[in-house]
Parts: sequence; structure tokens; C-alpha cells
Amino acid sequence: MSQDKLAKKWDKKYLASQKTTEVKPAWLLKHHGQHLPLKGKALDLACGLGGNARFLAMCGLTVDAWDISDVALTNLNNFAAINRLAISPSICDIEQMIFPYQQYDIIIISNYLNRQVLKQIPQALKPNGKLYIQTFLLPIQKNAPNNQSFYLTSGELNKLLPTLTTEVYGEGQLGKNRCGWYIGSKVTK
Repeated sequence: MSQDKLAKKWDKKYLASQKTTEVKPAWLLKHHGQHLPLKGKALDLACGLGGNARFLAMCGLTVDAWDISDVALTNLNNFAAINRLAISPSICDIEQMIFPYQQYDIIIISNYLNRQVLKQIPQALKPNGKLYIQTFLLPIQKNAPNNQSFYLTSGELNKLLPTLTTEVYGEGQLGKNRCGWYIGSKVTK
């Protein structure tokens, strides 16, 4: 699917749901918030309506929020302005981005998976920076993507991110979906 079609698909989805969808952070972020620094810079990757970005900003972090949907980012920007939160939404094609070197204390990814993008994540983390990931696990589920490439296999995250130290890892049922979650940190050399 072309990036323009992909952006239109997500814009349509967020337009239809933005008034009725509860915007909340990933389960992993809420339940393992003790690993967050008290200040610093975070990246919410493929942020959608920004549940993770909102949570991180309310915890005192400055947040960059990247997504392909202008509708979602406009909604997030309005929320941030009204609530005076340090969130900077940016419309971008994540698959075409070159990640900045050692810019983030925290990177969060939820319900998005691109194995090529994951390879760039460690370089974007500052020393002792943390990566939070929560995404779908095989088998394909009813209320989740139909494309098998958007799912992890059991234990796959540790293999995809060999340069990070695993702090928390889990697999299981979260609500209606089978998910895997991971917190890894960049090792200072």
C-alpha cells in the first residue's frame, strides 16, 4: 500500500473514532511506569491519538510523537495545547525516517511492528535509555490485523534487539488480544 493510501486509511479511521475512542496508554507503560525517568525526552512511535505520549508528558517527560495520520496528530496537538503538555507531534512516514543518534531516554511502540524500523531503535536511545514495546503475538486474532507480518512470534523480540538488555519481558492475553511486551535498555559501554 502506498504511503498516501496508508495515511488516508488511518485518517479515516481516526476521524471515525476520535470522539468515541478512549485514549489511554499501553498496558505495559501503565504497569511498568516505575522504570520511567522523572525527566527527559521520549518518543511515541506510531502514536495514533497519543495515549502513550499523553501519559509520558503527564509524567514530566518532553515527548516527540510520530505518526502518518494528520487527523490523529491534530487531535493530539490540540489536547497538548489545551493541557499545556510538552508534546511535539510530527507527521512522518516512520519507515522512511532516519532515527537521530542518542536523542531519547524512552521510546515507546505499541500495536505497531516493522522489523526494519526496530533495527534503528537502539541508536536513537541515549545511554541507559529504555525501549518499551507492546504488540501482537501470533496466532492472528479476530480484532487485530489480518497480516501475519504485523505479529511477533514467541520470543522474537529478544532476537530482534540483541544489543539491548532485557529488563521486563512477557507474553499473554491483554484484554481481547494476545500480546508480547518488552522493556529493554541500552547498555552503556
